[in-house]
Amino acid sequence: MRPLTDQETERLFEKLASYMGRNIKALIDRPDDPHVFRLQRDRVYYVRESIAKLATCVARDKLLSIGTCLGKFTKKTQKFKLHITALDHVAQHAKYKVWVKPNGEMPLLYGNHVVKAHVGRMTEDTPEHQGVMVFAMNDTPLGFGVTARSTAEVRRLDPTAITVFRQADAGEYLREEDTLF
Repeated sequence: MRPLTDQETERLFEKLASYMGRNIKALIDRPDDPHVFRLQRDRVYYVRESIAKLATCVARDKLLSIGTCLGKFTKKTQKFKLHITALDHVAQHAKYKVWVKPNGEMPLLYGNHVVKAHVGRMTEDTPEHQGVMVFAMNDTPLGFGVTARSTAEVRRLDPTAITVFRQADAGEYLREEDTLF
């Protein structure tokens, strides 16, 4: 387990900023409960600083996980891929949000994109190709994705048009449980 390099930190913050915007400061600046980002086997963990210090006593090959896994760096291109395990932390501070109707929750959790007919609400002035958090109508975070169209364009779409391209959803816990952790 080690701290992130400058390049890794930049890639992580770029990805988080696409969903959280300037609210990323809420993850970093926590004077009451400081947290740090740590890298272990290409995975980035969001860990309480006191626990990260204690984990230095454990051998790298024996340490499986620590804190919350935010995502991982890909092998070849070293791009950062956000995992569904980061959902709770990112959802609290999301800049753009989409709420799906009850009839749209199951298709999303089965791995499908969000179509216009399933959209209940959407944050005003959401641009095209912007990272968004997907919520149920009762504000339960379900996943995240990227908008296919801006808010203004979504209003003019037909009901079967894709509104949000799914990146990850809570159903991944069941569909990919062997590769997620």
